[in-house]
Amino acid sequence: MEMTDKRIAEVFKALCDENRIKILKLLQSGEKCACHLNDGINVTQSTMSHHMKVLCDSGIVVGRKQGKWMHYSISAEGVQAAMECLKELTAFSGERCDCGKKE
Repeated sequence: MEMTDKRIAEVFKALCDENRIKILKLLQSGEKCACHLNDGINVTQSTMSHHMKVLCDSGIVVGRKQGKWMHYSISAEGVQAAMECLKELTAFSGERCDCGKKE
């Protein structure tokens, strides 16, 4: 599946922040409530909401509501899509630039 440039940017945006990396590391051990994630990185609730929106928009993390709490986990499908995105973006096409060659 070919990803749009916008989708690719969303994936990399999710991975380019230190707090979002910390959140992903916390989620490696399994689903966590937003309050437990917040304890792990010590940010305001609004900042945590922003980070979780970016991670969920990327597809790497999914959330589910249980009562008044949100629970988050890493999405295997989202991770696979992100890996395919990086693979596609960095694939070598075999073409070389012939700029500078004398004619």
